[in-house]
Amino acid sequence: MVDSRVDKISVSQKRKLLKRKRLRRERLLLQLMRKQIKIFTLRISTIKVEKPITPKEGLAILIGTQVGAGVLGLPYAASKVGLIPGFGILIGVMLLMLFTALIVLKLSAEMRGAQMSTIAQRTLGKAGGWTMYLSIVLMSFGALLAYVAGMGSVFASLFGFNETIGGFIFWILASLVIYLGLGASGKTELIMSYVMLILFIGIAGMLLPHAKLENGLYVEVGGMLSMSGVAIFSLGCHTIIPDVYKGIGDYDKAKKVVIGAFLIPTLIYTVFMIVFLLVFGRATPQIATQGLEAIYDGIGNIIGNSIPLIAITTSYIGVGLAQQSNTREFLRLKKPVAWALTTIPPIMIYLLGIKNFADVLAFAGDTGDMLAFIILPILIILVKKFSR
Repeated sequence: MVDSRVDKISVSQKRKLLKRKRLRRERLLLQLMRKQIKIFTLRISTIKVEKPITPKEGLAILIGTQVGAGVLGLPYAASKVGLIPGFGILIGVMLLMLFTALIVLKLSAEMRGAQMSTIAQRTLGKAGGWTMYLSIVLMSFGALLAYVAGMGSVFASLFGFNETIGGFIFWILASLVIYLGLGASGKTELIMSYVMLILFIGIAGMLLPHAKLENGLYVEVGGMLSMSGVAIFSLGCHTIIPDVYKGIGDYDKAKKVVIGAFLIPTLIYTVFMIVFLLVFGRATPQIATQGLEAIYDGIGNIIGNSIPLIAITTSYIGVGLAQQSNTREFLRLKKPVAWALTTIPPIMIYLLGIKNFADVLAFAGDTGDMLAFIILPILIILVKKFSR
């Protein structure tokens, strides 16, 4: 009788012991899973936005990144194909670029604000990540170098500086804004974007009385590839989308901002391109606004150089900020090192004598933009879709 009770107590204790062990294993497994999830989350994105931004500031950053050197060369590129073909190419490129921009936003939101290189690496492997990173580096380096070169010329025309000194002064001021971070950039570009819009409207009004319909009504096919390349460069803001998404902190709001950031610049580009082609036709200058001097002399020179001053500055800040964040995340670097790798190489090459604005801009657009902004985002979404 006593042995039977002892056996029952022993069995009961064994069951309790086994239950405790099972519960302990389950707790350990849950802790391990939580640690793995935490590590996985940290690896997706290592960048924290210093300050939140409003949708208006996010819109200003994206528009400021787009409306830069590209818009100054767009009328010249359109003059090589004619008004109607130029308009058709611009709209077609805008729809394609908006499509890939929404892809980037969606993937970045799914990966907690990951930059484009991280998105490519997680989807396409190390080779895809490095391909994306190097294409963005090449595009950013060429763009920043072209912007410094362009601003050197603008400073020389407006203030009488030596061209090299003017470019160096611009580099110091704009690079400082990049180092200060997204909050400073948002406020700066919000102001600059409104000023720039007023200047564009003013220039269109100044040129409209001199417009003639026959100046733009011609068709040439030889410049279509060049027009497409300039349009792609003019609408490229994909690298800054993850930063804007993290700053806003809401996917739906960020999506509306991205859509607006393509529709508004396209409207500006269309009006700007049409007016210049109807005034100058095939004789449109390479930097379109410089044509104002031929009509309005001194005041035309001031206004014609004020547009590049604002437009190139906003683009330099947007591209530089995106590349700094991209380098920090992909290479796991501290902010000062990423800032130095982003901003110092362009000024070094500029000071060595590479100052041809148009050639450098064409190099950046023909190499990095097409691969980073169109080919790779479409490839990533296809691989992600079929892998499921």
